[in-house]
Parts: sequence; C-alpha cells; structure tokens
Amino acid sequence: MPRKHFRKFLPDHATIRDHRHLRWTGTWLKHPNLWHLNRASVAGGVAVGMIGALVPGPVQMLSAALLAIVFRVNLPVAVATTLISNPLTWPFIIIAALAIGEFLLGASSAPPTAMQFDWSDWTTFLPEFWHWLLSLGEAFLLGEVILAGILAALGYAAVRIGWRLYLLAYLKRRQARRQQP
Repeated sequence: MPRKHFRKFLPDHATIRDHRHLRWTGTWLKHPNLWHLNRASVAGGVAVGMIGALVPGPVQMLSAALLAIVFRVNLPVAVATTLISNPLTWPFIIIAALAIGEFLLGASSAPPTAMQFDWSDWTTFLPEFWHWLLSLGEAFLLGEVILAGILAALGYAAVRIGWRLYLLAYLKRRQARRQQP
C-alpha cells in the first residue's frame, strides 16, 4: 500500500512535539523514525510488535511501544502489530510455544490446566493469570522467547521483501507509462 495513504493517519512532528500531554516525554517521542514510513522503520516496527505481541499479560502494547522507542522504529506500526495476539490467536500461540519449548527441552509437560478465575471479582484476574502462566513451566517460557524471535524475523523479512516487490512493481509501471506515446 502506498505511504501516502497511511500518512494521513499519522501525526506530524509538530503535533507530537507540541502536544500538552506528551511534553513530559522530552525528546523520546521526537525521533523521526518513530513516525516516518520508510522500509527500515516499518520493518523494525513489525519486528518489535511481534515481540511485544507475545509478552504474556495485558502489557503487550506498552512493551511494544517501549521497544519501538528504544530501537527507534515506527511506533504506530509496532503498537498495531501487537493485535496479532488476540483471544482468537492466543490458544494457537500457547500451543506453538509449548511445542517449541518441549521440543528444545526434550521433555513433555503436563497439559495446561484451566485458569481458575472468579468472574465476580476483577481484582483477582492479574494474580491468577500470572499464577496460571507460571504453571505452564519452562517449556512455555522458552517456547515464547523462541517463537517471538522467529515471528519477529519473519515479520521483518516479509515487510522488507514486500516493500521491495511493491517498489519494483511501481517502478515497472512508471517506466511503462513513460514509454507509452
């Protein structure tokens, strides 16, 4: 998709710099790569977003945003990429992470138990979720790290290759237009 299409959704530097709620961030949010749509920044944003998407718990977008600031890659792309991890994909991510971890450790773990959660009291969700994640064991944690690395590398490569193919097709179309009488 053309960059021009997405530019209308992204803020410009002056808007970020002068926003009253973001002044406390100082120069953190002012780096151009955080907001520009170029091949390296977008590919890095997808890679960082993939890593952030596999962070267990409700801090996925925050972790992707912090990693995007640290690595100076496209912040909105990084945050949006975390949406690959959602209630529909999370069971597959857990199964894949467990399979990778068990394969690498050479051991089989017990199947994950259902999370015991009292729906009448929301304050117990985070402690119970953390306890449930810890019950998945070393195989899950190792598999999460490996899966995050694999997905980040695949996402980075896919964006770089896709961007290159789009650019080549655009140049070919432009050359064909120039050659027409």
